[in-house]
Amino acid sequence: MSTKFPIISVVGSSGAGTSTVKTTFEQIFRREGISAVSIEGDAFHRFNRADMKAELERRSAAGDAGFSHFSYEANELGELERVFRDYGETGAGRTRHYVHDDKEAEKYGVAPGNFTDWGPFAESSDLLFYEGLHGCVVNDEVNLAALADLKIGVVPVINLEWIQKIHRDRASRGYTTEAVTDTILRRMHSYVNCICPQFTQTDINFQRVPVVDTSNPFIARWIPTPDESLVVIRFKNPRGIDFPYLTQMINGSWMSRANSIVIPGNKQDLAMQLILTPLIERLVRDARRGRLG
Repeated sequence: MSTKFPIISVVGSSGAGTSTVKTTFEQIFRREGISAVSIEGDAFHRFNRADMKAELERRSAAGDAGFSHFSYEANELGELERVFRDYGETGAGRTRHYVHDDKEAEKYGVAPGNFTDWGPFAESSDLLFYEGLHGCVVNDEVNLAALADLKIGVVPVINLEWIQKIHRDRASRGYTTEAVTDTILRRMHSYVNCICPQFTQTDINFQRVPVVDTSNPFIARWIPTPDESLVVIRFKNPRGIDFPYLTQMINGSWMSRANSIVIPGNKQDLAMQLILTPLIERLVRDARRGRLG
C-alpha cells in the first residue's frame, strides 16, 4: 500500500460487469476533481490473439484443456506487480492497450488482437485505477493485493455472469453460443483456482443476484435487468461503515449480516456513489498531504 500514490483495484471475471463499475468510478473522479491513471487487465496478457490461439492448440494437443486467459501463466503478473509497486513508490509507471476490435484499431492504429507499444503514465496523477481479472492475486510469485489500497470485487452469481458473457460475446464479438460455452468450460479450473480466491482479498464485494429464473444460462433470451435483481454488498471490515445511513438513503435496502447490506439492483450506482466517494476522497486527501509533507 502507498500513502502518497494510492492504487484502486477492481476485480471481476469476463462478463462480471466491471466495465459498468468502471464508469461509476470515472463519474466520481470527474465530480471530485481527481486525476486518475487507468490501466486494464487485458494489457497484461502474455499473448496476442494469434499467439494465444497457437498456445491453446499446443496445450490442448498436450492434454491441457484448462488453459485460458484466466490462468496465471497466460498473463504478465510479474509486470503488473512491478507497475503497482513503481506507481505506489513514485507515481510513475507504464501500460499498453490490447486492441479488441476494429473500433479500437482505428483509435490506436494497431490491428485487432494485438497490443500497442508500452507507454508512460501521464504525470501528476492522484491515483492508479486498475480494472481486470487479476488485480488482487496472491500466489507464490506475486502479491498484488498487498500493493492495492482499495480493492473492489464485482461478482454476480455465476449463472448471471455466464448469461452476461454469452450475450456480450455474441453481440459485440460475433461468437456463437457454442463457442462462448466452450470458453466458459475451458476457464472453469482457473476460475475456481485463480479468480475466486481474489474475492477473499477484496475490501468490498458487489454481487448481483437475479430474482428471475436463470437455471439454464445457455438458453436465456435476455439478461436479467437491474429491476429484476438484488445486489449483496459485503464489507471485509465493516468498522466505520454507517449502515443506518446507507439503509436510510437506499430505499428498499436492508442488512443481511453484520458486514453485508442488500439493495435493489437498480440502486447499485447510488450505493457505489455513497460508499466509495468518501473512501476515495480519504485516499486522495491523505495522499496529497503525504506528497506535500
